[in-house]
Amino acid sequence: MNWTYLIIAGFCETGFAFCLGKGNVETGYKAALWYAAFAVLCLLSMILLTKATKTIPLTAYPVWTGIGAVGTVIIGILVFKEPTSFWRLFFVFTLIASVIGLKIVH
Repeated sequence: MNWTYLIIAGFCETGFAFCLGKGNVETGYKAALWYAAFAVLCLLSMILLTKATKTIPLTAYPVWTGIGAVGTVIIGILVFKEPTSFWRLFFVFTLIASVIGLKIVH
């Protein structure tokens, strides 16, 4: 169950990064809503990460940051039209392989 918490926490990290990006391009009330969503997802991510570290203490943090980093890069490419290149995708896949490797050897 704690791996499930950890994966959801990683997705929440991606979500709060997305909300921060959207909040930066909006103004007024819309920006405030995006920043509120950022705060909620950030809090939820931290709560779930804390739960996950009860049984996966050494591996939880790098897996959480890996999920968040990969998700944020994908969102940046798909939503914010950030550039893609061979090396950028190569390193994203390297991160994914590392997260999977940490799960396998745990």
